[in-house]
Amino acid sequence: MRIGIEAQRIFRKNKHGMDLVAVQLIKNLQRLDHHNQYFIFVNPDVDINTIYPTANFKIILLQKSPYPIWEQYYLRKASYDYKLDLLHCTSNTAPISIKTPLILTLHDIIYLEQIHLKSGTWYQRIGNLYRRWVVPRIVKSCHTIYTVSEFEKQVIEKHFNFQSGKVKVINNGVASYFKPQNDNLVDKIKQKYGLPDSYLLFLGNADPKKNMLGLLKALLQIDNKEQLTMGIVILDFGIEELETMLSSIDAIQLLGKIHLPGYIVNEELPCFYSGALAFLYPSLRESFGLPILEAMACKCPVITSNTSSMPGIAKKAAILINPKKPATISEAILRLKKDQNLREELIAKGIERSKQFSYFTGAQAVLETYNSVKRKKR
Repeated sequence: MRIGIEAQRIFRKNKHGMDLVAVQLIKNLQRLDHHNQYFIFVNPDVDINTIYPTANFKIILLQKSPYPIWEQYYLRKASYDYKLDLLHCTSNTAPISIKTPLILTLHDIIYLEQIHLKSGTWYQRIGNLYRRWVVPRIVKSCHTIYTVSEFEKQVIEKHFNFQSGKVKVINNGVASYFKPQNDNLVDKIKQKYGLPDSYLLFLGNADPKKNMLGLLKALLQIDNKEQLTMGIVILDFGIEELETMLSSIDAIQLLGKIHLPGYIVNEELPCFYSGALAFLYPSLRESFGLPILEAMACKCPVITSNTSSMPGIAKKAAILINPKKPATISEAILRLKKDQNLREELIAKGIERSKQFSYFTGAQAVLETYNSVKRKKR
């Protein structure tokens, strides 16, 4: 069988969630399947060592172009040129009116719930508009739709009025390099990025759903009580955006306690997690919440939200807060700071919880779906 996998952005330098999940899917399929012929379609970029070709996995560089053109023209054309038996699109969207049997990984449909035209970066706004245009036009023709959690499955089925069985759940997993790091490695990372000895960790993002403003309000409450004695490390966020947010809530005094290392490659994240007092993930809405598990796997206690998918992913291995109430975030931080027994309990539960999510298991289920397309075509 000739299988195409859309992995358009995996060679870009600054990879994020969907890109990293696609990389893990491909690497685990390479371990599993030495029979079918795979064509991995990517946009040419700088990080060419992300994946490597093998005897039955070919990497196809399509014409470098903006995502809509790349997907709607070049990817669609490639599906015919390479005589694919199926095409798996991994990042929410796919070519419209394609005749090749289509499998879609639909991570979420948040962009169909609200549009955020006046918030987030221009890149995020344009991406949401593109998804709003494409997704309703392709989902009903898909052979199978994968999503990442039971919560998101219910959201998708309700929105599109799908019958049970159309949407399947393949949970994200935890990459093998997410594990506790020794003190020497953590110290090297602290020195490299100028991190404080004691800090809370947050993955920054301009998307309003990440609730950075709510977190900053919570930190301000702690600072006003003169109890913000640790540093705050916010990854992948710029100083100008931070100053604007802090000024909007009259909290510019927090600037001296916040450290901005910028974008961090995924392989260095375990050291950031391992060195943190806690990982803060007070998001307003998630389809999964992969960093929750990554932090747990590195023995980092987690504070996360009691909304959408996050309680189902964290279970009882994290402190759950109301992300719309900054006081609940600040209370959780102070509680975790003071209670060593609670920290140890969360660390132990987190390690066990993270072990329940495997990319290899997910790839096995995906491969079975690929084979079901072949059986259906006979």
